[in-house]
Amino acid sequence: MSALSDLYTVPQEHLDFREAIREIATERIAPRAAQIDEEAAYPHDLRRLLAEHDILGLPFETEHGGTGTGTLMLNVAVEEIAKACASTALILMIQELGTLPIKLFGSEELRDRFLPRCATGEWTPAFALSEPEAGSDPGGMRTRAVKDGDEWVIDGTKNWITNLGIADFYICFAVTDRDAGHSRGITAFVVEADRPGFSVGKLEHKLGIRGSPTGQPIFDGVRIPEANVIGQVGHGFRVAMGTLDRSRLGVAAQALGIAQGATDYAAAYARERRQFGEPINSFQAIQFKLADMETQCAAGRELLYQACAKVDRSDAARSASSLADNGPPLSHPADPDVGKYSAMAKLFCSDVAMKVTVEAVQVLGGYGYVKEYPVERMLRDAKITQIYEGTNEIQRLVIARTMR
Repeated sequence: MSALSDLYTVPQEHLDFREAIREIATERIAPRAAQIDEEAAYPHDLRRLLAEHDILGLPFETEHGGTGTGTLMLNVAVEEIAKACASTALILMIQELGTLPIKLFGSEELRDRFLPRCATGEWTPAFALSEPEAGSDPGGMRTRAVKDGDEWVIDGTKNWITNLGIADFYICFAVTDRDAGHSRGITAFVVEADRPGFSVGKLEHKLGIRGSPTGQPIFDGVRIPEANVIGQVGHGFRVAMGTLDRSRLGVAAQALGIAQGATDYAAAYARERRQFGEPINSFQAIQFKLADMETQCAAGRELLYQACAKVDRSDAARSASSLADNGPPLSHPADPDVGKYSAMAKLFCSDVAMKVTVEAVQVLGGYGYVKEYPVERMLRDAKITQIYEGTNEIQRLVIARTMR
């Protein structure tokens, strides 16, 4: 920690909420995890469960029906749920990712129209940035939006979009000025799923996170009103990057939850599994694996919580500044370290998730390789955390650019 001002604490009410979420994850979510993975089925029942316990309200302020408990509490919850089931944790992560553009850049009318219905769990969002030819490079975006009177007409196909076919609306990024370049030529829109011209395309068959549908939303002459523009026309790249600077903390929390879940399971297994007449946790080879796994999880947690605390402090300062003009918080300066720390947390925690789950499989030996035990699923689920919301190669670029 660079200064005393960077210290953080987890309030007692957050710790109490964590315990309640942990109990739900252990008793209600974990028993469903293997079935969700096997059937590749979206867990509508668990989404309702999260809504009933105000967990889907964690990304939102109280004026929009949320808990108002901030980024740290949100990602504590993601971590706890991911210990049990990474697919179910993604439900909460997308609650944030798919609404942050509206929360941070949208008009007051957009915020009032969409956020309260998401906070209750009535509506489900999605975030549609990536395309078949534009993953890490937004300059390759092909989706276009053309102004026609008082409406915008959107044409294009997105790819790798979470909540496909589940979402009630999509945050869609489209080129509105091809000559301006991606930093000034892209605009963000809210597109409701029931608008004519919107359809659900191909769904992917994935290695992990199989309980969350991913695929191609298609926009074929979809008309939306001017009121559905998020922020300013031509500033969509800023909306996307400002969103991802925060939402990638959810990926870090998911990765950390997977890693801690695998560590806990491997440690419990090692206490019970006997070889040569002894529990295998009496052997130094296993002890050292478990020690390294636990240490890496603890280090990742400190980095993640520090990054979340930076976001919460930055939000508090900007909320105070925004009271004067009643504008969205991101119209005011942010802590310049937020992007750097969120990239570091995502990078470190996702790499830890891969290392730890590989070791968990090794601790279980042959049992770690079969579906009867959860660590093989945790290993498969961990891989995507190094890829989505910016590959780890991109995170290293983000971090390195702050060091020039």
